[in-house]
Amino acid sequence: MKHIKHYIAQSVWGAVIAVLIVIVSLDTISELVDQLGDLKGQYNFSEAVIYVLLTIPSSVYEYLPLSSLVGCLIGLGTLASTSELVVMRAAGVSVNQIIWCVARPVLVFIAAGTIIGEFIAPYSDQYADSRRALRQGHEKALEREQGVWNREGNEYMHFNAVLPNGKLYGVTRFTFDEMGNLTQARFADSAIYQQDQDWFEQDIDVTRFMEDEIKHEHYETAIWHSEISPDLLNVLVLEADDLPMQRLHTYSNYLDKQNLDASEYRLAFWHKALQPLASLSLVMIAISFILGPLRQVTMGFRVFIGVIVGLVFQTSQKLLGPSSIIWGFSPMFAVLIPISVCFIVGFVFIRKSN
Repeated sequence: MKHIKHYIAQSVWGAVIAVLIVIVSLDTISELVDQLGDLKGQYNFSEAVIYVLLTIPSSVYEYLPLSSLVGCLIGLGTLASTSELVVMRAAGVSVNQIIWCVARPVLVFIAAGTIIGEFIAPYSDQYADSRRALRQGHEKALEREQGVWNREGNEYMHFNAVLPNGKLYGVTRFTFDEMGNLTQARFADSAIYQQDQDWFEQDIDVTRFMEDEIKHEHYETAIWHSEISPDLLNVLVLEADDLPMQRLHTYSNYLDKQNLDASEYRLAFWHKALQPLASLSLVMIAISFILGPLRQVTMGFRVFIGVIVGLVFQTSQKLLGPSSIIWGFSPMFAVLIPISVCFIVGFVFIRKSN
Protein backbone atom coordinates (compact mmCIF):
# COMPACT_ATOMS: atom_id res chain seq x y z
CA MET A 1 0.00 0.00 0.00
CA LYS A 2 2.85 2.36 0.80
CA HIS A 3 4.35 1.88 -2.67
CA ILE A 4 0.98 2.58 -4.32
CA LYS A 5 0.57 5.86 -2.41
CA HIS A 6 4.10 6.89 -3.35
CA TYR A 7 3.47 6.01 -6.99
CA ILE A 8 0.28 8.09 -7.20
CA ALA A 9 1.92 11.04 -5.44
CA GLN A 10 4.94 10.83 -7.74
CA SER A 11 2.74 10.86 -10.85
CA VAL A 12 0.83 13.93 -9.65
CA TRP A 13 3.97 15.69 -8.43
CA GLY A 14 5.76 15.38 -11.77
CA ALA A 15 2.72 16.43 -13.79
CA VAL A 16 2.05 19.56 -11.69
CA ILE A 17 5.70 20.65 -11.94
CA ALA A 18 5.73 20.11 -15.71
CA VAL A 19 2.51 22.10 -16.22
CA LEU A 20 3.73 24.90 -13.94
CA ILE A 21 7.00 25.19 -15.88
CA VAL A 22 5.18 25.38 -19.21
CA ILE A 23 2.66 28.01 -18.05
CA VAL A 24 5.22 30.18 -16.26
CA SER A 25 7.58 29.98 -19.26
CA LEU A 26 4.84 31.17 -21.62
CA ASP A 27 3.90 33.97 -19.23
CA THR A 28 7.56 35.01 -18.91
CA ILE A 29 7.99 35.23 -22.69
CA SER A 30 4.77 37.24 -22.98
CA GLU A 31 5.92 39.64 -20.25
CA LEU A 32 9.30 40.11 -21.92
CA VAL A 33 7.58 41.03 -25.19
CA ASP A 34 5.44 43.58 -23.31
CA GLN A 35 8.54 45.15 -21.76
CA LEU A 36 10.10 45.82 -25.15
CA GLY A 37 7.72 48.75 -25.56
CA ASP A 38 9.02 50.34 -22.33
CA LEU A 39 12.72 50.40 -23.28
CA LYS A 40 13.94 53.87 -22.37
CA GLY A 41 17.13 55.50 -21.12
CA GLN A 42 19.24 52.93 -19.29
CA TYR A 43 16.35 50.46 -19.33
CA ASN A 44 17.64 48.34 -22.23
CA PHE A 45 16.96 44.75 -23.30
CA SER A 46 19.22 43.20 -20.66
CA GLU A 47 17.49 45.24 -17.94
CA ALA A 48 14.12 44.07 -19.29
CA VAL A 49 15.31 40.46 -19.00
CA ILE A 50 16.35 41.08 -15.38
CA TYR A 51 12.97 42.66 -14.67
CA VAL A 52 11.08 39.68 -16.09
CA LEU A 53 13.23 37.18 -14.18
CA LEU A 54 12.51 39.04 -10.93
CA THR A 55 8.75 38.71 -11.55
CA ILE A 56 8.86 34.91 -11.97
CA PRO A 57 8.02 34.20 -8.27
CA SER A 58 4.82 36.22 -8.66
CA SER A 59 3.94 34.27 -11.81
CA VAL A 60 4.52 30.96 -10.01
CA TYR A 61 2.19 32.01 -7.21
CA GLU A 62 -0.50 33.20 -9.61
CA TYR A 63 -0.60 30.06 -11.76
CA LEU A 64 -0.17 27.45 -9.03
CA PRO A 65 -3.93 26.69 -8.66
CA LEU A 66 -4.38 26.22 -12.42
CA SER A 67 -1.23 24.10 -12.59
CA SER A 68 -2.50 21.92 -9.74
CA LEU A 69 -5.78 21.35 -11.60
CA VAL A 70 -4.24 20.49 -14.97
CA GLY A 71 -1.38 18.54 -13.37
CA CYS A 72 -3.77 16.36 -11.40
CA LEU A 73 -5.82 15.72 -14.55
CA ILE A 74 -2.68 14.64 -16.40
CA GLY A 75 -1.15 12.61 -13.55
CA LEU A 76 -4.30 10.75 -12.55
CA GLY A 77 -5.47 10.60 -16.17
CA THR A 78 -2.31 8.76 -17.16
CA LEU A 79 -2.99 6.15 -14.47
CA ALA A 80 -6.59 5.85 -15.65
CA SER A 81 -5.61 5.50 -19.32
CA THR A 82 -3.24 2.61 -18.56
CA SER A 83 -5.87 0.97 -16.30
CA GLU A 84 -3.51 1.27 -13.32
CA LEU A 85 -6.17 3.19 -11.42
CA VAL A 86 -8.66 0.34 -12.01
CA VAL A 87 -6.12 -2.19 -10.75
CA MET A 88 -5.53 -0.09 -7.63
CA ARG A 89 -9.26 0.06 -6.94
CA ALA A 90 -9.50 -3.72 -7.43
CA ALA A 91 -6.59 -4.18 -5.02
CA GLY A 92 -8.59 -2.48 -2.28
CA VAL A 93 -7.46 1.14 -2.58
CA SER A 94 -10.47 3.27 -1.68
CA VAL A 95 -11.48 6.55 -3.26
CA ASN A 96 -10.65 8.39 -0.04
CA GLN A 97 -7.14 6.92 -0.09
CA ILE A 98 -6.68 8.04 -3.69
CA ILE A 99 -7.84 11.55 -2.77
CA TRP A 100 -5.35 11.66 0.10
CA CYS A 101 -2.52 10.39 -2.12
CA VAL A 102 -3.23 13.18 -4.59
CA ALA A 103 -3.74 15.82 -1.90
CA ARG A 104 -0.38 15.24 -0.19
CA PRO A 105 1.86 16.58 -2.98
CA VAL A 106 -0.66 19.35 -3.68
CA LEU A 107 -0.48 20.44 -0.05
CA VAL A 108 3.29 20.76 -0.44
CA PHE A 109 2.76 23.00 -3.47
CA ILE A 110 0.20 25.04 -1.55
CA ALA A 111 2.64 25.54 1.34
CA ALA A 112 5.41 26.53 -1.06
CA GLY A 113 3.06 28.88 -2.90
CA THR A 114 2.03 30.56 0.36
CA ILE A 115 5.68 31.16 1.28
CA ILE A 116 6.38 32.58 -2.19
CA GLY A 117 3.27 34.79 -2.14
CA GLU A 118 3.92 36.18 1.34
CA PHE A 119 7.71 36.45 1.63
CA ILE A 120 9.31 36.31 -1.84
CA ALA A 121 7.10 37.58 -4.66
CA PRO A 122 6.14 40.97 -3.07
CA TYR A 123 9.75 41.91 -2.45
CA SER A 124 11.08 40.68 -5.79
CA ASP A 125 8.26 42.54 -7.58
CA GLN A 126 8.98 45.75 -5.68
CA TYR A 127 12.70 45.52 -6.40
CA ALA A 128 11.94 44.85 -10.07
CA ASP A 129 9.60 47.87 -10.36
CA SER A 130 12.00 50.18 -8.51
CA ARG A 131 14.98 49.04 -10.58
CA ARG A 132 13.05 49.64 -13.81
CA ALA A 133 11.90 53.09 -12.65
CA LEU A 134 15.46 54.13 -11.74
CA ARG A 135 16.80 52.99 -15.11
CA GLN A 136 14.07 54.93 -16.94
CA GLY A 137 14.90 58.25 -15.25
CA HIS A 138 13.35 60.78 -12.85
CA GLU A 139 10.72 62.73 -14.76
CA LYS A 140 8.03 64.69 -13.00
CA ALA A 141 4.63 63.10 -12.48
CA LEU A 142 2.87 64.67 -15.49
CA GLU A 143 5.76 63.63 -17.75
CA ARG A 144 5.63 59.99 -16.73
CA GLU A 145 3.08 57.21 -17.22
CA GLN A 146 4.48 54.85 -14.57
CA GLY A 147 5.03 55.28 -10.85
CA VAL A 148 2.58 55.36 -7.95
CA TRP A 149 0.08 57.91 -6.65
CA ASN A 150 -1.12 58.55 -3.12
CA ARG A 151 -3.40 61.06 -1.44
CA GLU A 152 -3.02 62.46 2.07
CA GLY A 153 -5.57 65.09 3.04
CA ASN A 154 -5.49 67.86 0.41
CA GLU A 155 -2.15 66.72 -1.00
CA TYR A 156 -1.65 64.35 -3.95
CA MET A 157 1.73 62.65 -4.31
CA HIS A 158 3.48 60.78 -7.09
CA PHE A 159 6.64 58.68 -6.69
CA ASN A 160 8.73 57.46 -9.61
CA ALA A 161 10.51 54.79 -7.56
CA VAL A 162 10.04 53.45 -4.02
CA LEU A 163 12.90 51.42 -2.60
CA PRO A 164 12.36 48.95 0.27
CA ASN A 165 14.93 50.77 2.45
CA GLY A 166 12.76 53.90 2.77
CA LYS A 167 14.20 55.96 -0.10
CA LEU A 168 12.11 57.67 -2.79
CA TYR A 169 13.10 58.96 -6.20
CA GLY A 170 11.16 61.52 -8.21
CA VAL A 171 8.75 62.87 -5.56
CA THR A 172 6.01 65.12 -6.98
CA ARG A 173 3.45 66.68 -4.63
CA PHE A 174 0.39 68.78 -5.52
CA THR A 175 -1.32 70.76 -2.74
CA PHE A 176 -4.92 72.04 -3.05
CA ASP A 177 -6.92 74.39 -0.85
CA GLU A 178 -10.40 73.72 0.56
CA MET A 179 -12.00 75.02 -2.65
CA GLY A 180 -10.06 72.53 -4.79
CA ASN A 181 -7.66 75.13 -6.22
CA LEU A 182 -4.04 74.17 -6.83
CA THR A 183 -1.82 76.20 -4.48
CA GLN A 184 1.56 74.49 -4.78
CA ALA A 185 3.43 72.00 -6.98
CA ARG A 186 6.62 70.54 -5.57
CA PHE A 187 9.20 68.18 -7.08
CA ALA A 188 12.11 66.61 -5.18
CA ASP A 189 14.75 64.48 -6.84
CA SER A 190 14.86 62.13 -3.83
CA ALA A 191 13.63 61.74 -0.26
CA ILE A 192 14.94 59.60 2.61
CA TYR A 193 12.87 58.55 5.62
CA GLN A 194 14.39 59.77 8.89
CA GLN A 195 12.24 59.21 11.97
CA ASP A 196 9.09 60.51 13.67
CA GLN A 197 7.28 60.65 10.30
CA ASP A 198 9.87 63.00 8.76
CA TRP A 199 11.33 62.74 5.26
CA PHE A 200 14.58 64.45 4.19
CA GLU A 201 14.12 65.85 0.66
CA GLN A 202 16.94 66.79 -1.69
CA ASP A 203 17.12 69.05 -4.77
CA ILE A 204 13.61 70.53 -4.55
CA ASP A 205 11.78 72.75 -7.06
CA VAL A 206 8.68 74.52 -5.72
CA THR A 207 6.02 76.38 -7.70
CA ARG A 208 3.51 78.45 -5.68
CA PHE A 209 0.27 79.58 -7.33
CA MET A 210 -0.88 82.89 -5.84
CA GLU A 211 -3.80 85.12 -6.78
CA ASP A 212 -1.74 87.53 -8.88
CA GLU A 213 1.50 85.69 -9.59
CA ILE A 214 3.30 82.34 -9.86
CA LYS A 215 6.43 82.04 -7.77
CA HIS A 216 9.27 79.56 -8.38
CA GLU A 217 11.73 78.53 -5.67
CA HIS A 218 14.57 76.03 -5.35
CA TYR A 219 15.93 74.38 -2.20
CA GLU A 220 18.87 72.06 -1.78
CA THR A 221 17.25 70.23 1.16
CA ALA A 222 14.00 70.35 3.13
CA ILE A 223 12.08 68.40 5.77
CA TRP A 224 8.74 66.90 4.77
CA HIS A 225 6.40 65.78 7.55
CA SER A 226 3.91 63.08 6.53
CA GLU A 227 1.92 60.28 8.09
CA ILE A 228 2.92 57.94 5.29
CA SER A 229 5.76 55.58 6.18
CA PRO A 230 8.07 53.35 4.12
CA ASP A 231 5.92 50.33 5.00
CA LEU A 232 2.84 52.00 3.57
CA LEU A 233 4.74 53.22 0.51
CA ASN A 234 5.92 49.68 -0.16
CA VAL A 235 2.25 48.81 -0.55
CA LEU A 236 1.70 51.50 -3.19
CA VAL A 237 4.36 50.08 -5.50
CA LEU A 238 2.47 46.84 -6.12
CA GLU A 239 -0.99 45.90 -7.25
CA ALA A 240 -3.31 44.80 -4.46
CA ASP A 241 -3.25 41.15 -5.61
CA ASP A 242 0.57 41.08 -5.37
CA LEU A 243 0.79 42.23 -1.75
CA PRO A 244 1.23 39.97 1.30
CA MET A 245 -1.71 39.70 3.67
CA GLN A 246 -0.05 41.69 6.45
CA ARG A 247 0.51 44.70 4.19
CA LEU A 248 -3.02 44.44 2.84
CA HIS A 249 -4.43 44.61 6.36
CA THR A 250 -2.18 47.54 7.37
CA TYR A 251 -2.90 49.58 4.26
CA SER A 252 -6.64 48.95 4.51
CA ASN A 253 -6.61 50.51 7.98
CA TYR A 254 -4.58 53.47 6.66
CA LEU A 255 -7.12 54.08 3.89
CA ASP A 256 -9.94 53.97 6.43
CA LYS A 257 -8.20 56.71 8.43
CA GLN A 258 -7.90 58.83 5.27
CA ASN A 259 -11.62 58.27 4.52
CA LEU A 260 -10.68 56.43 1.33
CA ASP A 261 -12.15 53.25 -0.13
CA ALA A 262 -10.25 50.15 1.06
CA SER A 263 -12.57 47.54 -0.49
CA GLU A 264 -10.09 46.60 -3.23
CA TYR A 265 -7.44 45.73 -0.66
CA ARG A 266 -9.86 43.83 1.56
CA LEU A 267 -10.94 41.79 -1.45
CA ALA A 268 -7.29 41.04 -2.29
CA PHE A 269 -6.75 39.98 1.33
CA TRP A 270 -9.47 37.33 1.09
CA HIS A 271 -8.17 36.16 -2.28
CA LYS A 272 -4.78 35.53 -0.66
CA ALA A 273 -6.18 34.03 2.54
CA LEU A 274 -8.45 31.58 0.71
CA GLN A 275 -6.14 30.62 -2.16
CA PRO A 276 -5.13 27.31 -0.46
CA LEU A 277 -8.82 26.34 -0.40
CA ALA A 278 -9.12 27.42 -4.04
CA SER A 279 -6.27 25.10 -5.03
CA LEU A 280 -7.80 22.20 -3.09
CA SER A 281 -11.22 22.79 -4.66
CA LEU A 282 -9.72 22.61 -8.15
CA VAL A 283 -7.86 19.43 -7.23
CA MET A 284 -11.17 17.98 -6.00
CA ILE A 285 -12.68 18.76 -9.41
CA ALA A 286 -9.73 17.07 -11.16
CA ILE A 287 -10.05 13.90 -9.05
CA SER A 288 -13.81 13.72 -9.59
CA PHE A 289 -13.41 14.13 -13.35
CA ILE A 290 -10.86 11.30 -13.59
CA LEU A 291 -12.95 8.97 -11.44
CA GLY A 292 -16.08 9.95 -13.35
CA PRO A 293 -16.73 11.48 -16.78
CA LEU A 294 -13.11 11.88 -18.00
CA ARG A 295 -11.84 8.40 -17.16
CA GLN A 296 -11.68 7.12 -20.78
CA VAL A 297 -11.04 10.30 -22.78
CA THR A 298 -7.77 11.32 -24.43
CA MET A 299 -5.03 13.27 -22.64
CA GLY A 300 -5.49 16.30 -24.89
CA PHE A 301 -9.18 16.50 -24.04
CA ARG A 302 -8.40 16.30 -20.31
CA VAL A 303 -5.95 19.19 -20.61
CA PHE A 304 -8.50 21.18 -22.59
CA ILE A 305 -11.20 20.61 -19.96
CA GLY A 306 -8.76 21.48 -17.18
CA VAL A 307 -7.81 24.79 -18.80
CA ILE A 308 -11.48 25.65 -19.41
CA VAL A 309 -12.46 24.85 -15.81
CA GLY A 310 -9.51 26.87 -14.49
CA LEU A 311 -10.37 29.87 -16.64
CA VAL A 312 -14.04 29.71 -15.65
CA PHE A 313 -13.01 29.53 -11.98
CA GLN A 314 -10.68 32.54 -12.26
CA THR A 315 -13.20 34.52 -14.30
CA SER A 316 -15.98 33.87 -11.79
CA GLN A 317 -13.79 35.11 -8.95
CA LYS A 318 -12.83 38.22 -10.92
CA LEU A 319 -16.50 38.96 -11.64
CA LEU A 320 -17.80 38.26 -8.14
CA GLY A 321 -15.03 40.26 -6.49
CA PRO A 322 -15.95 43.65 -8.02
CA SER A 323 -19.63 42.73 -7.62
CA SER A 324 -19.11 42.49 -3.86
CA ILE A 325 -17.67 46.01 -3.89
CA ILE A 326 -20.57 47.38 -5.94
CA TRP A 327 -23.39 45.60 -4.14
CA GLY A 328 -21.85 45.84 -0.69
CA PHE A 329 -21.72 42.18 0.39
CA SER A 330 -18.65 40.66 2.06
CA PRO A 331 -15.69 40.01 -0.27
CA MET A 332 -15.05 36.82 1.66
CA PHE A 333 -18.30 35.36 0.28
CA ALA A 334 -17.38 36.53 -3.24
CA VAL A 335 -14.18 34.49 -3.03
CA LEU A 336 -15.85 31.52 -1.32
CA ILE A 337 -18.71 31.03 -3.81
CA PRO A 338 -16.61 29.55 -6.69
CA ILE A 339 -14.60 27.48 -4.19
CA SER A 340 -17.78 26.05 -2.67
CA VAL A 341 -19.22 25.24 -6.10
CA CYS A 342 -16.06 23.32 -7.02
CA PHE A 343 -16.15 21.33 -3.78
CA ILE A 344 -19.84 20.50 -4.22
CA VAL A 345 -19.46 19.43 -7.87
CA GLY A 346 -16.40 17.36 -7.04
CA PHE A 347 -18.13 15.68 -4.12
CA VAL A 348 -21.18 14.80 -6.26
CA PHE A 349 -19.06 13.25 -9.03
CA ILE A 350 -16.98 11.28 -6.54
CA ARG A 351 -20.11 9.94 -4.84
CA LYS A 352 -21.46 8.79 -8.21
CA SER A 353 -18.21 6.97 -9.00
CA ASN A 354 -18.45 4.81 -5.86
